[in-house]
Amino acid sequence: MDESKHEQVTTGRGVDFRNLIQEAVREFVNLEQSKSEPAYKIELEEERRRREQLERRMNELVEENRRSRLIAEEAERSSAIRSELQRLGVQKLDLAFRAVKDDIQRSEDGRLVAKTTTGDLPVKEYLTNFVNENPELLPARITGGSGATNNPKAPVASSGVGFDIDKIRPGMPKEDLERARQEISRIAQQINSSR
Repeated sequence: MDESKHEQVTTGRGVDFRNLIQEAVREFVNLEQSKSEPAYKIELEEERRRREQLERRMNELVEENRRSRLIAEEAERSSAIRSELQRLGVQKLDLAFRAVKDDIQRSEDGRLVAKTTTGDLPVKEYLTNFVNENPELLPARITGGSGATNNPKAPVASSGVGFDIDKIRPGMPKEDLERARQEISRIAQQINSSR
């Protein structure tokens, strides 16, 4: 700015109106900024809190989804092992399952395989070998034990007269009560004679 204009702005007492006006404008702008800044800061703070809350909720959902997927995979793995053991005829299913469940895992391609010292085996082959090595898990081949007989007991034949045992009740007539006693006695004799 040239000096002639500067001199025009400055009057008698050495007051620089230009600087005075610029200073007043700056103060006004700063004051307006300081008034509006808290509103912006509050809004920014609320947005930051909302974003953090959404991120936390999303992380919780991701973790919950991962846990649900693990539970579903474990249930599917357990079901596959149990159904294969049943197919092989294992009678003591829970015992056999507990014995093999830790050896069977899911491979990278999603198949169920048994981790053995000789390498990975398909589940069917591993469980077949396991059942063959542990025949005590299968049903007994010889039924009965000491004192068992081969001939089953013949059903007790009823006489034509018979008496319905379900009709026995307190306060029944003496004649019906006597017939019931005779029928019970007759059936007991038949059972004793068939032994």
